[in-house]
Amino acid sequence: MQRRDFLLGAGGLVAASSLDPAFGFEREGNRRILVFSGNQPVPILDPHQRYDWSTRMMQRCLYDALVRYDGTPARVIPWLAESWETSADGLTWTFKLAAAAKFNNGDALDAEAVRFSFARGLRLNKGISWMLSRHLKPEKIEALDARTVRFTLERPYPDFIAFLPLWFIVNPKQVLANVDGDDDGQKWLTANAAGSGPFRIRRWDGQTVMSLEAVPEYWKGWPMAEADRPAGVIFRVMRESAPRKAALQRGEVDIAAGLTPDDLEQLERVPGMVVTNDPGAAPFFIMMNTQKGPTADLNLRKAIAHAFDYDALITIHKGDARLLDGPFPVVTAGRIALDMPRRDLDKARAFMARSATPQGGFELEYLHVAGHEVQRQIGLVLLNALQPLGIRVNLVGQPWPTLIGRGANPDTAAAMTAVYVTPVTTSPDTVASQYASSAAGQFWGIHHLRDARIDAMVAEAAVELDAPKRREMYAAIQRRVLELQPAVFCMTANQRWAMRNYVRGFANQPLNLTGEVDLFPLYAARG
Repeated sequence: MQRRDFLLGAGGLVAASSLDPAFGFEREGNRRILVFSGNQPVPILDPHQRYDWSTRMMQRCLYDALVRYDGTPARVIPWLAESWETSADGLTWTFKLAAAAKFNNGDALDAEAVRFSFARGLRLNKGISWMLSRHLKPEKIEALDARTVRFTLERPYPDFIAFLPLWFIVNPKQVLANVDGDDDGQKWLTANAAGSGPFRIRRWDGQTVMSLEAVPEYWKGWPMAEADRPAGVIFRVMRESAPRKAALQRGEVDIAAGLTPDDLEQLERVPGMVVTNDPGAAPFFIMMNTQKGPTADLNLRKAIAHAFDYDALITIHKGDARLLDGPFPVVTAGRIALDMPRRDLDKARAFMARSATPQGGFELEYLHVAGHEVQRQIGLVLLNALQPLGIRVNLVGQPWPTLIGRGANPDTAAAMTAVYVTPVTTSPDTVASQYASSAAGQFWGIHHLRDARIDAMVAEAAVELDAPKRREMYAAIQRRVLELQPAVFCMTANQRWAMRNYVRGFANQPLNLTGEVDLFPLYAARG
């Protein structure tokens, strides 16, 4: 087996001159190992505890879901479930599992595994639980026979299936064999896997290198010819964009996410490199702490929103971005366009005068992901934009886990936090729920917004079966969210990755989380 030293953790990097420039990828025998690099670690693998873009990317390698999203525009396709049906009243959903489905240790993936996994996800009340906890109780999930599972909802929920691609199935036998006290296997699943996915763990440290080996006998089969099937994938964490770009150029990395617009522009001119450019669906927000500190004042939040320089966002992204025209992203059903704040210092000063905050002369913290150059540049735009209001901005970069840890509580959340929030589904409830009180403290709810009207509207719209009435309810939610201005609603950047030109199988999926790539279909072309 040929490995660079960053995989095994011994010594330094192999000199670039020792690499065959025609084959920058890792190898195991005559098979390739693709190397992906991004800026965000994967501290927890448990699919029911946590998800963000890097975590879910690895979870999709290790686990399967009943269904998954495919294509653009996104559609739900069968995966573990080969078919399903819904009762006329929208309360009962029945899924028939694929007969060939099995876990990577050889155990059958049956209806009881599905029941156990959904019940566990709801019971832990972490990560994905918010998606279904209002509508589904653990005791209402039944394994009718080995291949049939039935969900009986508390109330009709037309968007139920839209969330299922994010609910992964774990092997109950493996989880229960590794329970530590009453933790439901959380400690063990932090760094281990009990899945049925196309890869299994070879090495995982959560912070720098995640190495996975392919499962040759993967029950679903592989999308490429057997001779092209990779031996595995490596996820290499590099927090800064410049080293990722350099590693890609040297052939130490095959595909990279999170590169700056400047780096991507340079790489487009490099022979042997491919740079993608597809419309994105992940809005970028500057979330404001609505409960504590100066930004708890609505008028100050309005002042900030009208002082911000939105055109600078397009400049930073080299034109590959579009300003948001509402709180809901373009892929969301029921989205409407609204009259959004734009830079208007007269309006900003008027709102500032109405606020209860001191008229300038104070400082607000802007928290962004450390090493994310675009977020830092946006912080500089914010700093300059607020100077005419007499507001100083302190730019602070911290690792993603620290950022969301601070954001979990309004007492520790920054005044302003930079966050990309991918809608993950086409459901309007996905986005509307981000502004309900139940979202407070999640990374999509760092604003900590609490509004009884929004809570009631979100609850009512989610269960409405009449389509025209439902659309109007979501339109009212969007207008109310903008009225409360819990964030500076910025833009959606195009989805862009850079890769060596021998990489095959890449397909853009707008509902992927920021930076996330479906690694399953990727391989290195021979030649």
